[in-house]
Amino acid sequence: MAKLEKGVDAPDFELEDQDGNRVRLSDFRGKKLLVYFYPRADTPGCTKQACSIRDSQADLREAGIAYVGISPDTPDRQKKFDEKYQLDFPLLADTDHVIAEAFGAWGEKSMFGKIKMGITRSSFLIDEGGKILDLWYGVKPLDTVPKALKAVQG
Repeated sequence: MAKLEKGVDAPDFELEDQDGNRVRLSDFRGKKLLVYFYPRADTPGCTKQACSIRDSQADLREAGIAYVGISPDTPDRQKKFDEKYQLDFPLLADTDHVIAEAFGAWGEKSMFGKIKMGITRSSFLIDEGGKILDLWYGVKPLDTVPKALKAVQG
């Protein structure tokens, strides 16, 4: 799948969150939005990443950044992840990985010598008008928030 570039329109999305709410990109017009893709709820790297966002919510809000996580997990699995770690932000279910593909965050991965398809941990900072302000493919779990804050603060 082709990767996105800075300045292009972010792919539109409408996905169900862990509470059964439909969440759309258009819900965030007029705000900056950090969209991060993670491979699987409640795995070590994904937990570090989600908890770092949870623990940085005040800094993100102060910088004017809203945030959502997206993975191929079901809403029920997202709900368990949210409850276990008290994440308290939208975790969106992209079970057919259509949105991940649109963002270029879905592709071949090598695990234990086997090639399979899956999420490439990626994050995207979208501006108030829906354009990609900055993006990071293959981002490390604990770099998601610092990179987004740095992009906003210059």
